[in-house]
Amino acid sequence: MPVKPVVKDFKILEHTADVGIIAYGTDLKQAFANAARGMFSIIADPTTVREMLRREVKIKATGLENLLVAWLNELIFLFDTESLLVKRIEINELDDTHLAAVVYGEKADRRRHHLKIGIKATTYHMLQIKHNRDYRIQVLFDI
Repeated sequence: MPVKPVVKDFKILEHTADVGIIAYGTDLKQAFANAARGMFSIIADPTTVREMLRREVKIKATGLENLLVAWLNELIFLFDTESLLVKRIEINELDDTHLAAVVYGEKADRRRHHLKIGIKATTYHMLQIKHNRDYRIQVLFDI
């Protein structure tokens, strides 16, 4: 059975003191990947990022919400420690307690990348993971 294409991947959510995203997916893997893509679009323009580096990411947590927060915080950690801007995400394994992915991107280069907003952490405030026919994730970031 063919996978139904999702109409949109994510949108930016304005909030009083923070910024967030609503990410969509036909399955949970796509929704988690789109949440990460949305987060990086807040940090920098993704059209300027090339796929020069590859990083494997493995996360364990109890429950999907904790896994989502740990996943996004791990990507923030990669940005903070390696200046890694992520362009593409391949989630290979995902269940309620475990995520294994490969991310592709490059180190931020201030000559080519306009860094927009610094994200400190993923929050649990207003966090939602919903599933009807498709998946919808809402998440806010501390800036």
